[in-house]
Amino acid sequence: MQSFDVDEIVRALREARHEWRDSQNRSREPRGREFPSREALTEIVEALKGALFPMRLGPPDLRHESEDFYVGHTLDAALIGLVLQARLELRYSGRQQALDEAAIDAQADAAVKAFGASLPQIRRLLDSDVLAAYQGDPAARSVDEVLLCYPGVLAMIHHRVAHRLYGLGLPLLARIVAELAHGQTGIDIHPGATIGAGFFMDHGTGVVIGETAVIGERVRLYQAVTLGAKRFPTDAEGHLQKGLPRHPVVEDDVVIYAGATILGRVTLGQGATIGGNVWVTDDVPAGASVTQASLQNRPCP
Repeated sequence: MQSFDVDEIVRALREARHEWRDSQNRSREPRGREFPSREALTEIVEALKGALFPMRLGPPDLRHESEDFYVGHTLDAALIGLVLQARLELRYSGRQQALDEAAIDAQADAAVKAFGASLPQIRRLLDSDVLAAYQGDPAARSVDEVLLCYPGVLAMIHHRVAHRLYGLGLPLLARIVAELAHGQTGIDIHPGATIGAGFFMDHGTGVVIGETAVIGERVRLYQAVTLGAKRFPTDAEGHLQKGLPRHPVVEDDVVIYAGATILGRVTLGQGATIGGNVWVTDDVPAGASVTQASLQNRPCP
């Protein structure tokens, strides 16, 4: 039977942890968990899905007469769990600013209270996304099929939740929620991206939407579309500047076909159509159509 020197591995791992903590100016003082838990947030998001769509994403034996009881019980547990995760995030960031722990906990409680109050609005936005997917895909047989089966809708459930958390000052929780969907669907939406009602990603795999992207209403994307940054400005010390508007603005009723790449703070005008596999780095007028052929025939500047 093979034996392992587990004690030596444990010692070496402890040394590696201490090296990292020292390099990051982290305390070695024993304490509880410092960061939010991905596992806890997975459970919270699943509960929120059930509360938002109880008869579709809730328990299989749920009956209509028990909907409100189930939603109330599930929401109570999910929001209590979310408060604990929010406190972990804010306590960690607050340590860097020497903030009072009681004030941090009050901030977390207020953020989660505001998040809970926004859930009806999130549900209505998601209803518009589900309807857009049903109306925009001739293969869809029902809105229920769309909600249960479409990866783009799953990604948008996560995004609508994550974007609200992001706006309430909980960017780490928001990013974890977004990455849970990314891992399941291959759709990568930064929680900072602003997306209007009636948004539909058909197929969806490989879609990338950056942090400062702004998307209007009734926009449709196909798979492998990128709304990305063209350049990454740095400060005087060579560090990347955070939060600058660097991703596209997509106005209402735009359609972007598979494989298109749109980079930089450009504007796609209302009703524009972007063809498949094109590379766009300039503004597109309202109602215009951009294809590979139109780009090839465009005169050189």
